[in-house]
Amino acid sequence: MTPLPDISHFADIPLNLDVEIDRRKMTVLELLDLDQGSVIRLTRSAGENIDVRIGGALVAFGEIVIIEDLMGVRITGFNSEE
Repeated sequence: MTPLPDISHFADIPLNLDVEIDRRKMTVLELLDLDQGSVIRLTRSAGENIDVRIGGALVAFGEIVIIEDLMGVRITGFNSEE
C-alpha cells in the first residue's frame, strides 16, 4: 500500500531541491583569482552519481542528462540510509 493518499494534502508544499555535483575547498586567494571562463577542477568524473538533497538531507542520487539545449538530472536511486 502506498502512503500517497495519506499525505496528498501536503502535495502543494514547495521544497528547495539542491543538486550537488561536488564540493571543493578553496582559499580566498584562489577565489579572488577566478575570472569569467575559469574552470574549477572537481573530484568527480563524468558518469558518476550526483547528490540530490532536500533541506540539506541526502534523498536521492542522479546523473546529469542533456536534453536539446537544457540540462537535467535523471534520478538513479534513493538514499536508503536513515
